[in-house]
Amino acid sequence: QVQLVESGGGLVQPGGSLRLSCAASGFPLVNYAIRWFRQAPGKERGGVSCITGRDGSTYYADSVKGRFTISRDNSKNTVYLQMNSLKPEDTAVYYCAAKQGLYGSDCFGRPSGYAYWGQGTQVTVSS
Repeated sequence: QVQLVESGGGLVQPGGSLRLSCAASGFPLVNYAIRWFRQAPGKERGGVSCITGRDGSTYYADSVKGRFTISRDNSKNTVYLQMNSLKPEDTAVYYCAAKQGLYGSDCFGRPSGYAYWGQGTQVTVSS
């Protein structure tokens, strides 16, 4: 049974850091792209970062480049999103989503293209 569980969200001051985790079960990470999305109230869900299945290539939205780092631990079947230098505009519910595939093309597209989603974890950046 495919399942994704996010954790690690919370309240942090601007400039602070959080590490989000996405624990996957029911499938191996090496066969799926794992992509982080976020959604703030009144805004569309948008991609934040992604890591490919085959070789762990990474991708980032321009708004988070240089601040966020996506990684994975295949032995734990877990993907991480290290978020540094957080800004108030990073406030959102963060979701991880999985799409079966091996390559970078699986790290792009509409949210509806991802079959599996976690429940989301709230990140609030505020002073």
